[in-house]
Amino acid sequence: MRKETQKLLLLSVLGLVSVNMAAQQQVKKDTIKNIDEVVVTALGIKRQDKSLGYVAEKVDAEVFENIQNNNWAQGLEGRVSGLKVQTAGAGPLGSARITLRGEKTFGFAGNYALIVVDGVPLSNSTTGTGTAAYGAGTGGDLPVDLGDGLNSINPDDIESVTVLKGASAAALYGSRAANGALMITTKSGKGKNGKLTVSFNSTLSYDSVLKWPDYQYQYGQGTLTKNTAGEFFYSYGASADGVSTGGTSSAFGPKFNGQSYFQYDPNLLGQSAERQLWRPYEDNIKGFWETGVTSSNNVSVESSTDKTSFRASLTYLDNKWMMPNTGFNRFNGAISLDHKVTDKLRISTKFNYANTQSDNLPATGYNNQSISYFMIFQNPNVDLAWYKPIWKPGQEEIDQIHPFSSFIDNPYLIAYKMLNGVEKKLITGNISATYDFNKNFSLMLRSGIEMLDEERTTKRPYSSANYLKGFYREQYIKNNEFNNDLLFTFKKDYGKFNVSANAGASIRYNQYVMTDFRAEGLKVAGDYSLNNAIALITKVPKPNDQQMNSVYGLVSANYNNLVFLDVTARNDWSSTLNKDNRSFFYPSVSSSFILSDIFKLSSSNFNYWKLRASWAQVGLGGSPYQIDKYYTPSDFVGSVLTPSTYVTPNIRPQENTNIEAGMDLSVLKNRLSYNFTLYQNTTVDEILGVSTPVESGYTTRIINAGEIRNRGIEMGLNAIPVKSKNFSWNVSANWSMNRNKVMSLPEEYTGDNYYTISTVAGVLYYNAVVGGSLGDLYGFKLVRNADGQVVYDATTGLPSRPDRVEKVGNAFPKWRAGLQNDFKIKNWQISFSFDGQYGGMAYSQTHHKMSEQGKLENTLMGRDNPSGTIVGQGVVLNSDGTYSPNTKAVGLAAYYGDYYRRANIETNTFDTSFIKLRDARIAYSFSKDVIAPLKLTELTLAVFGKNLWMWTKFPMFDPEVAALNDSTITPGAEIGQLPTARTVGFQVNLKF
Repeated sequence: MRKETQKLLLLSVLGLVSVNMAAQQQVKKDTIKNIDEVVVTALGIKRQDKSLGYVAEKVDAEVFENIQNNNWAQGLEGRVSGLKVQTAGAGPLGSARITLRGEKTFGFAGNYALIVVDGVPLSNSTTGTGTAAYGAGTGGDLPVDLGDGLNSINPDDIESVTVLKGASAAALYGSRAANGALMITTKSGKGKNGKLTVSFNSTLSYDSVLKWPDYQYQYGQGTLTKNTAGEFFYSYGASADGVSTGGTSSAFGPKFNGQSYFQYDPNLLGQSAERQLWRPYEDNIKGFWETGVTSSNNVSVESSTDKTSFRASLTYLDNKWMMPNTGFNRFNGAISLDHKVTDKLRISTKFNYANTQSDNLPATGYNNQSISYFMIFQNPNVDLAWYKPIWKPGQEEIDQIHPFSSFIDNPYLIAYKMLNGVEKKLITGNISATYDFNKNFSLMLRSGIEMLDEERTTKRPYSSANYLKGFYREQYIKNNEFNNDLLFTFKKDYGKFNVSANAGASIRYNQYVMTDFRAEGLKVAGDYSLNNAIALITKVPKPNDQQMNSVYGLVSANYNNLVFLDVTARNDWSSTLNKDNRSFFYPSVSSSFILSDIFKLSSSNFNYWKLRASWAQVGLGGSPYQIDKYYTPSDFVGSVLTPSTYVTPNIRPQENTNIEAGMDLSVLKNRLSYNFTLYQNTTVDEILGVSTPVESGYTTRIINAGEIRNRGIEMGLNAIPVKSKNFSWNVSANWSMNRNKVMSLPEEYTGDNYYTISTVAGVLYYNAVVGGSLGDLYGFKLVRNADGQVVYDATTGLPSRPDRVEKVGNAFPKWRAGLQNDFKIKNWQISFSFDGQYGGMAYSQTHHKMSEQGKLENTLMGRDNPSGTIVGQGVVLNSDGTYSPNTKAVGLAAYYGDYYRRANIETNTFDTSFIKLRDARIAYSFSKDVIAPLKLTELTLAVFGKNLWMWTKFPMFDPEVAALNDSTITPGAEIGQLPTARTVGFQVNLKF
C-alpha cells in the first residue's frame, strides 16, 4: 500500500515539474566528522584535516543547493563560527561584506575575506555609483546595489566551501588573505563510475516583507494648526476652514475621528470641492510592495572514468523583486574537464560564465529619488492610489503627480521611470597541468583568469526632485585579473617520518578601467541617449592597474601521523610600493598533536583528541597608485583636479600577525565532537590617511601608523543524539566572541582629537581612540545629570544641547551563535537553522525622520492633550547648580522634532541583538523501487523557507543593517534601508 501511495504521489507531482521547484537534500553521513576528511587549503592544496594546525571549516554543497539565495554567501550565515555576512539591505542582489574574526584595519573596505575559486583568487571588486547613502538636499544621485563578484557564482555549481579563518590558514595567498579566505571548490563530475548522470534542479520561491516599523495611523497630516474655533483642523490648500495645512510632511494633524475636511482630490489634482471623510489609509506604504517571485532551473551532465571526468552545467535564474518593476535575471554556464593524458601528465580545466542583467535595480539611501525616502515622507491620510497615474494629464514625461511636496517624488515614477540598469558578464576559470616525474616529485602549472565586462545605465525623468530636466548616465567597467602559478611538490617517507614540500611562484596582474558619460539634462523629455544631452560630461579613465610577483614555499612533516608540523614562507614584490619597500617577506608555522594516538587513549567511547597551534605574519602592500601624485579628471572636459593627498614616499607594508591555539575532541563513536579555538590578531603600520593643515597645499597625507588587536574565542559542537535505521537527528552549534582594541594611533590623535574613520549623514562618527574599538559609534547624546535624568532647557522646554560628541555604542556584537538541526525520518528530511547575536548598536535615519514627523507609535504619547503640548520627563538646571523637575510645556511637533533630531544619535540608536529562524526545509525522497520504472535514480521534492521568523528590539526593518556608501558596506548605520524578504519556496530534484 505504501508503494502504491508513493507512485500516486509521484505521478501527481510529475505533472507539476514545470512549475519550477528545486534541489535535492542529500542524505547526511551518520558520523559527524571524519577525522581523515580532506579539505582544500591555500593554493588549492588538499590536506587531511587532522594534519592542520589551524581551523579549516568545510561547508558542503547541500547548504547552498537546498536553501538557495540570490547571493550564495548568505547561506553561510550562522553556520561558521567567527564568520559574518553583512549586506546593506539594498535590493535583490544582496552584495555581501564577508569578514572573519573581526575588523583588522581602520577602513571598512579593507576587512573583507579573500574569495578563491578552484585555487584562483578573485578580485571580487565592486564599483559604486559614486554617491553616499545620505544625500538629501545635495541634488545628486544615490547608491544602487549592482552586485559583486559573489553574485555571479551559481550555488548549484558549488561542491564545497572551506573557510580559512586566520592568517595562518591563508599565509600562502599573501596580502589579500590577511583577513582569511573562502576556498570554493566547484563540481567536477568525479566519482561517477563511468556512468552518464543528468541532473535537473528547479526552484520556485516567493518573497514578502519580513518586518515593518510600527507606523501610527491614529493621526494625520498637519502641525497642530487650529481654526478660528480653536480646534485642530486640516485643509489641503486654503479653504473656508482656514489656512492650508497640507504642505507639511509631518503627521501631527487631527485625530481620525469621523470628521470631514477639504482634502486632495485626485480627479481635480487639487482641493476637493466638498469636505471629505478624514480617514487613514493603513495600506498606503505596505500596499506599494508586491510578492516577489524567483525561479531557478539548473541542468547538469556529468560523467567519470578512471582517466577522465567531465561536468557541464546550465542555470537560468529569474527574479522579480518585492518592489514593483525591479529584479534581475542571471544565466550561468560551467564546464569542468579533468583528463589523465598519460600516466604522468594530467590536465584539468574549469570555466564559469555568468551573465547578470537587469532593466532596473532599486536605489537605496536617504535621498529624494529612493523609495525609502517616499516611505518616510508618506502621510497616514494619503491614498497610495493617488500617485498611480504618475503624470499630470497632457504632461506625460514632463510633469509628475506629487501633490504634497515637490521634494517627494512619486513612488511609481521612482519604480517605473527612475531606472538603474546593468548587464554584467563575468568569466572565471583556470587551466592546469600536473606532471608526476616519479612517485615523489611533481610539477603543477596553472593559469587563472577573471574577466568582468559591465555596462550600466541610469535614467532620471523630467520633474524629478534632483533633475528637473532629466538625467542619463552610461558607465563601462572592465576588470581583468590574471593569475599564473608554478608549484613544485615533493613527497617522501623516511621510516615513520613523512615529509612533503611545496615551492612555487606566481604573478598576479589586475587591470581596471571605468569610463563614465553623463548627460546633465535632456533636450527632449523621455529620450535617454547621450546625443540628447543638454550638457555632456565625460570622465577620462584613470589608471588603476597593479601587479604582485611572489615566491613561496611550504614544508610539511609528520611523525607516524601523530605530530604534524607546517612551515611556510612567502615573499612578495608589490607594484603599489616604491622600489625600496616593495619587497616584503612573511612566514608562518603551525603544528598539530593527535593526543588520542600519542597517549593511546582511543577507545569506542573516546575517539579523537587533537591540539593545534599556529603563528603567522602577512604583509599588505596597500592600494595602487598610492605613492605618486596623479591628477584626477574633473567634470569639465579637458580639465583635471590637483591632488589633495600627500603621500609619504617611504610607505612600508602593513603587517598582520596571527596567533591561534585550539583543540578538537570526538567521543561516543564520533557521535559527539567539540572544537575550541583561541586567537589573537595584531595589525601594525597600517597605511592610512591623516588630516593635514590646508596651508600645506594638501588636506590629507598617507602614513604608516596605528596598531589594532583582535582577540577571540570560537567554539563548535556537533552531535548525533539519535541514530537508527529509520530515524536520525544531527545537531550542530557554534558560538564566537571577538574583542577589538585600538592599541595605538598617529601621535596627533590624542585626547578629544579623535581619528575619524568614517562619517554617516554628517552626524554619526566612527571614531578611533586608543583603548577603544573599531566600530565605536560617536555622536551627540542627551545631556543628563549625575542621576541619569535628562536635562531640559528651562527657557525652551526642549532637551539641552551637548557641546561635544560622545560614544554611543559599537556597531559589532559581543557574540554570535548559530544552531542547525537535521532530522531523517525514513524518506523524509527535515532541517532548520537558527542564528543570532547579542549586542551591537545601529543608528537609524529612518527612525529619526519618521519620529520627527510623528509617524511612528513612539510619538503617540501626549497626543490627547487638548493643548497639543507635552512636558518632557526630566529636570532643569537651576542657577544655584541644583536640579528641579522640568515643567515647561512645548508643542508636540517641536518636542518630538527636537528629541529625535538627526544629530541626537542616542535617541535614534538601538540594540541590534536578534534571533532568526534563518532557514527551514522539509524534503521527501522517493525510494528507488518507486522511481526505477521512470528511469530515475533520484527524485526529491521539498518546501523551504528563509528568514521565516525574527525576534529583535530593533525598531526598523532588520537589525542586520548597514549603509551602502558608494560601494562600501558600512555596518552600524541604517540610512534608507529597504525591507528584508521572508521567503517560502518549493524544489524538485531529478537525476537520470
